[in-house]
Amino acid sequence: MFIKMPFSVNGILCTLALLVLWRAEELAEACSCAPVHPQQAFCNADVVIRAKVVGEREVDSGNDVYGNPIKRIQYEVKQIKMFKGPNQDIDAIFTAPVSAVCGVTLDVTGKKEYLISGKAEADGRMHVTLCDYIMPWDSLSNTQKKGLSQRYQMGCDCKIVRCPSLPCEISAPEECLWTDMMIEKQVHGRQANHYACVKRVDGSCSWYRGIASPKKEFLDADDP
Repeated sequence: MFIKMPFSVNGILCTLALLVLWRAEELAEACSCAPVHPQQAFCNADVVIRAKVVGEREVDSGNDVYGNPIKRIQYEVKQIKMFKGPNQDIDAIFTAPVSAVCGVTLDVTGKKEYLISGKAEADGRMHVTLCDYIMPWDSLSNTQKKGLSQRYQMGCDCKIVRCPSLPCEISAPEECLWTDMMIEKQVHGRQANHYACVKRVDGSCSWYRGIASPKKEFLDADDP
């Protein structure tokens, strides 16, 4: 004698499929980052270095609230230059193990140089996520490389305001309007590649373009 159940196998499978799809969507959306101008990324970071990645390994990083070990990826790096950060060289950076929780994947052959920005943890370790500004060094423009050495730091009191669509405008004199996504439909546009938002002597901020250092009064700063 068979007892009729209030649900079917097909119903169970459909429910499981929906749960799997929901979980996959949740993971896909778990790491979401707003676009930032390279200068803003520099100013927001605790550490900014130029380095090669020469190795990686999975390490334990404490336990979660249930007592399960928390895994992280430790990248061994060879620092070439520090643009911002502590007095000692950075020899390792840490990131989450998967991109769904903002983990970063880097080339570990030591053949590629990176610009790597990230946060300094309480123990002095450097932690990076997909939301940090990490780019192959060769992909940076000459203006961006110059900005890392001096110009970006000069503009850290300024605020770069993203303009996703019209209308948009600045609300304070210390702001620069970033229009790459609206005009060029891309993050790495003309302003990101060739401009820095520089503070003038009167306290206002303006876009400046060029390899040469801006004049002292910044009154000849070019607007894009």
